[in-house]
Amino acid sequence: MTPEHEAGFDELIHSPVRLRICGLLRRVDELEFGALRDLLGVQDAHLSKNLKALGDAGYVAVRKERSPERSDARRLTWASLTPAGRAAFDAHVAALTRIAAGEPAG
Repeated sequence: MTPEHEAGFDELIHSPVRLRICGLLRRVDELEFGALRDLLGVQDAHLSKNLKALGDAGYVAVRKERSPERSDARRLTWASLTPAGRAAFDAHVAALTRIAAGEPAG
């Protein structure tokens, strides 16, 4: 395990919705907001709040673009894990694995 992926429990990521967001984003380059919302089964406001928290920590990047299927000004929102987010998620999963294995802290 490299230093940036050492087991490190992350309280911010550990929130159930944020943990699931990171888990879904870890497997893809990016996901569209509506798809992410539907996969998680949460309301728009709840997803927005959690994406903002992850974004403020530098773990998630959000980008917006025009929808080719829409004639109005509404835009699609895409979310992705940043390199820091991937490292933090991987470290958190490693910490959870150690906890599940009954390994001592530290």
